[in-house]
Amino acid sequence: MTPAPASPYGTLPAAPATASRKPISLPRLREMHAHGEKITMLTAYDATFAAVADAAGVECILVGDSLGMVCQGLRSTVGVTLEAMRHHTESVARGLRRAQATAWLIADLPFGSYHESKEQALRSAAVLMQAGAHMIKLEGGGWTTETVHFLVERGIPVCAHLGLTPQTVHALGGYRVQGKGDVAGAAMVVLEMVPATLAAALTKGLTACPTIGIGAGVGTAGQVLVLHDMLGMNLGKMPKFVRNFMSEAHSVQGAMQAYVLAVKEGLFPVDARHAW
Repeated sequence: MTPAPASPYGTLPAAPATASRKPISLPRLREMHAHGEKITMLTAYDATFAAVADAAGVECILVGDSLGMVCQGLRSTVGVTLEAMRHHTESVARGLRRAQATAWLIADLPFGSYHESKEQALRSAAVLMQAGAHMIKLEGGGWTTETVHFLVERGIPVCAHLGLTPQTVHALGGYRVQGKGDVAGAAMVVLEMVPATLAAALTKGLTACPTIGIGAGVGTAGQVLVLHDMLGMNLGKMPKFVRNFMSEAHSVQGAMQAYVLAVKEGLFPVDARHAW
């Protein structure tokens, strides 16, 4: 067996055998949160990278609308369509099935696909769920509360996204931190660029709803990064909270394993502890 690559985060564990792993579920994610076990999440946009991330031990795969920037060359996520999200969600789901993977698959509802009405949100969410998603993610605070309830009552798990919300970039005149309320009914919350002390307090208060941080300190229940960022590939300016895990690894899977280990041991993000 090929030895695991050396890592500044310790000896990387070998990816667990598929037969010994159980599919990730919402109860399992809540259990991890309750027991203080960190949850790992990465974006993926195609079958191969999704399967590799799962093999590296990543619990949650996010088909993010960030694909507009890293895959399509757009300057923001606003131009991403529901059809594009469906296509990439299908690709990722297909790759996970072929690899007999266990990861929990989340897909973003893109800009304009849930803003008109609760019914529009349901139709859009159904497209992504039928493409293979286990959960959908939407941006926004209080104005989305009714939509979240509407979807959850109809059997669609929802991940809320608070803090820096990229879909509102034009309305806000840039990428700014927004959203100080809660989104009732959501089963998971992504906190982006939220002050670390606030993110930690929210995490302690939301006992049944795991929080996933991005640039929000180490106090959240888990972490998420854009795949291309953590591999050191970015067409624009790299966010200050990102770490290039590929620089110390010998393979993409090795970089993903290093990321998983760093999150699990509370070694990432380090800089964010003092960022706010």
